[in-house]
Amino acid sequence: MKKGILCFAFASSTCILNAQTTPGSDFNGRLTGKTIDSSSGHALEYATISVFFQGEKKPVSGTTSDVSGQFTIKELAKGSYTVVIEFIGYQPHTFNNIGIDGKTPTVNLSTISLVKKSNLLQTVTVSLPGKIIENRIDKLIFNAEKDLTSQGGVATDILKKVPQVSVDVDGNVQLAGSSSIRFLIDGKPSSAFGNNITDVLQSIPASQIKSIEVVTNPGAKYDAQGLGGIINIILKKNNARGINGNISLTAGTRLENGAFNFNVRDGNFGMSAFVSGNSKIASNTPVTYDRLSHNASDSTTDLLHQDGLSRFHRHGIETGLGFDWTYKKKNSFSGSLNYNEFGNTGTGHTSQSQVTTLDDGSGSVLSDIAVVNNTRSSFIFHNVDAGLNYKRTFDKEDRELEIAVNSSFGNDHAKSGNNQFLLPQDSLSYARNNINPGKENGTEFTIDFTEPLRKNVTLGVGTKIHFDDINSTSNVFSLQTGKAFLFDSSLSNYLKYHQKVYAAYVELSFPVGKLFDAKVGGRYERTQMNTFYSNAQVQARSSGYNTFVPSIFLMKKLGDNQTIKLSYSKRIQRPEYSDLNPFVNTSDPKNISSGNPFLTPQIGNRYELSYSRDLGATGFFVVSIFYRGSNNDIQPYIVYYPSLVIGDSIYTNVSVSTRQNIGLEKNMGASLFGNINFTKKLSVRSNFFVFHRNTINKLDPGYNSKSFNYRFNVNTNYQFNKTLTGEFFGNFSSARHEAQGSYPSFTTYSIALRQQIWKKKGSIALTAVNPFNEYIKQKTLLYGPGFSVTSVRRIPYRSFGINFTWKFGKLEFKKNKEENSGNINPPSE
Repeated sequence: MKKGILCFAFASSTCILNAQTTPGSDFNGRLTGKTIDSSSGHALEYATISVFFQGEKKPVSGTTSDVSGQFTIKELAKGSYTVVIEFIGYQPHTFNNIGIDGKTPTVNLSTISLVKKSNLLQTVTVSLPGKIIENRIDKLIFNAEKDLTSQGGVATDILKKVPQVSVDVDGNVQLAGSSSIRFLIDGKPSSAFGNNITDVLQSIPASQIKSIEVVTNPGAKYDAQGLGGIINIILKKNNARGINGNISLTAGTRLENGAFNFNVRDGNFGMSAFVSGNSKIASNTPVTYDRLSHNASDSTTDLLHQDGLSRFHRHGIETGLGFDWTYKKKNSFSGSLNYNEFGNTGTGHTSQSQVTTLDDGSGSVLSDIAVVNNTRSSFIFHNVDAGLNYKRTFDKEDRELEIAVNSSFGNDHAKSGNNQFLLPQDSLSYARNNINPGKENGTEFTIDFTEPLRKNVTLGVGTKIHFDDINSTSNVFSLQTGKAFLFDSSLSNYLKYHQKVYAAYVELSFPVGKLFDAKVGGRYERTQMNTFYSNAQVQARSSGYNTFVPSIFLMKKLGDNQTIKLSYSKRIQRPEYSDLNPFVNTSDPKNISSGNPFLTPQIGNRYELSYSRDLGATGFFVVSIFYRGSNNDIQPYIVYYPSLVIGDSIYTNVSVSTRQNIGLEKNMGASLFGNINFTKKLSVRSNFFVFHRNTINKLDPGYNSKSFNYRFNVNTNYQFNKTLTGEFFGNFSSARHEAQGSYPSFTTYSIALRQQIWKKKGSIALTAVNPFNEYIKQKTLLYGPGFSVTSVRRIPYRSFGINFTWKFGKLEFKKNKEENSGNINPPSE
């Protein structure tokens, strides 16, 4: 009986995925109605409505009911129809001889009461097969729920598998070769992403993520922020009525996490809650560092050698509440309140030697100094994200009004310090304690309105106001005589940064005859800033600037299974809090780092051409080529100083790393993604991404760079039986070339087995990452005027883990409107 219900559910739901309107028909007939439960009167969401020509068994169209039970089927030709309404566990209802013609172009079936079957199962889970990748007109969707090897991991493990996205061994993310990415969660911004993106992404368990949307060329409706594009992380939700949820627990040698989701829904009101936690077990990373520098003023060469070990631990916790309520069919309210906390701690031990020689050819040693440096650091960030959304629909189809307000309130607290001992006396010669508290608060108001002007022509307009306030304080305590630490006013500072963005957009979607579909838009943004940096002799000018961001999307369907898309968009990248923070980290007095409060936004233009083909049951593939150019490109940048005064202190033979507007960068590349189902049990998907980068350095003319960068991965899935699945994922990334050199290539691979239990409501998964290699060796080569650096890190990467997942409660119905497989139930004769 259970197998019968599952087959029935699959067949009835996939009907809507294959439904087609009659070819060549210009008549726009419609069917409307509402589905309810006959006993309770509650609306039935996801009821399947199938439309057949009278006497035929092949459907011509179909849909599913929405949260209020309402449904509408458009673009029906003139004729007589049979309409079948179905819902899992209910008796189907059939209408015969429904006539649609010029006199009756719209037929309202009114309210359809479906009767429960007497032997209805109390609990059932139906999972419809779907594509791992969905290619929409303006975005690409990676369905993370269908991925296995990242099940016990974190968000960055999923991102590794998304086309055009690359993640290095430290968790830094690039989209189409750019690290300037606008990250969103459920379409909303968070102050967490402006602070430490790596910590945030490595603290979200993969089991919490439903899908990841990638928008490389965002349209006018999207914020202009994010030069590389937008990555939107969609968390899991369940719209089934009643009580349901899931639990996921992962234990491992390198990573541990857990997540709990709980949902309650009754009629038009639903609430959800979740909590998740993550911990990266502390591990040791051996590091060697060699810097060769030349001092032209006294004709000397310095060789700095460091050999040390760092120990690092990361943790995070997230929790939240959400609700949605539909009032009188056309009014929808939703809201959420989330709390997040992320942090890390680290300690280090470095043996350091510095040898200074004359450049006269004799190799005479002027000095040979050896020290031991002990470092410590900690970082904690917590924030509250709150949002409220209202959506209004109208009698006119596709007319919509949406109003939203979202706020994020974030606080962080960083500490660092060091004790440096001079050898061989082992005497304390240098010490610093640094405390860096900060705040980032942001609020945005949005209004969006969509108006269908005529058939297939839609106008979208909207406006947004966004406020950002950043406050950062750096308190430095320096070692004084007598081993006392006193407040150092010359190194301490604070930053106040206030930014307001006013935006408005217009976007029009329309067909260009029968040639192609188009979406054309423009977005205007006015940015106003007011900043104050305590240690600046001259303050950055408080001013505003205007940005017009056009976007164009053209799409041509070649038959039912081929699509060509051409798009263009202009983007802007405003500096984030982590870029601006002026805190000067002197824990290693030979390698100092700091933010840059004087950064200016970078502007980019991106063009993309893509071709996709659906191979039916065999699979599909997508190939795209792109070009992106950006001015005032923001990158990490190192400058070497033989002698540098910071506050009241003098640092010798020191390199300073900051974020800088380096100049112009040009990128051109291509991406190929494919999924092939060789048999019903074996499927393989792969992505190859390559691009050429040309960086024109305006800070140090002549230090330009050109390079090819590429990435390749492959994912193999094998279904041993109905409940046991195995998966292998391998990834290779070439050396990453930036303005000052190259960051190393790396290879990772993972293996996973998942056994479903308890009638597929539970599962146990075993995972192994790089099981035959304990470390990934990372050799970095950097250079600039007067210096060159070679560093080697051995990052612990091997891990083993076990994941347990359990889904409880009533029906979980996963539908995919884009899917094109399966058959529907024809009307009974």
